Amino acid sequence: MSSLVTQSSLQSTASNGTNRAQILMWISASAFVLVVIGMIVGAPLATSLGYPTVGAIIFKVFAPLCHQISERSFHLDGHPFAVCSRCTGIYAGFAAGVVFYPLVRSLKYTYTPRRLWLLLSAVPIAVDWLLGFSGIWANTHFSRFLTGALLGTVCALYIVPGLIDMLGIDWRHFWGNSKGSQVHNQAKAMPAPHSVSAPSDYSSPANRI
Repeated sequence: MSSLVTQSSLQSTASNGTNRAQILMWISASAFVLVVIGMIVGAPLATSLGYPTVGAIIFKVFAPLCHQISERSFHLDGHPFAVCSRCTGIYAGFAAGVVFYPLVRSLKYTYTPRRLWLLLSAVPIAVDWLLGFSGIWANTHFSRFLTGALLGTVCALYIVPGLIDMLGIDWRHFWGNSKGSQVHNQAKAMPAPHSVSAPSDYSSPANRI
């Protein structure tokens, strides 16, 4: 009987499909990554349009995340992107992976692929960097961009399920600030009541009942 109940509950869960919260999470993540891409391209665009202060601010925002060497960056109207070509590929690939994620996997699935695929996706970018660093082969903007885009796209397959899985976390219990959780913990700490019975004095047979 219990197995039938479990099967029916699983079928009802699968039939429900993607809920509104999961869709909103995906839309929010997609909007965020598109804003990031817009900032990367917007830095040289703002400078070329006569707003160098805006471009400088965007450039400074990405400074802790990238070396921003001009010779290793794409340019727009003679001005470099906010990040190098390799980082541009990572951001662009990640953005594409997030935006087109529902075309590859359902949003209701929160499990991630095997970590082996993440490690394999990092191999091309590592080889491209090592060959350029050792002087064996001079990598180009496009080789850096493509290898970075591969890694960024695969990373989206791990980040998006994690974001959706966060919807099921009880954050009040997670932070331990809920008053209800404190009352619950105090109730658990209280000892269970025991039945009280009248003692019998077996040392005095005359007092026995």
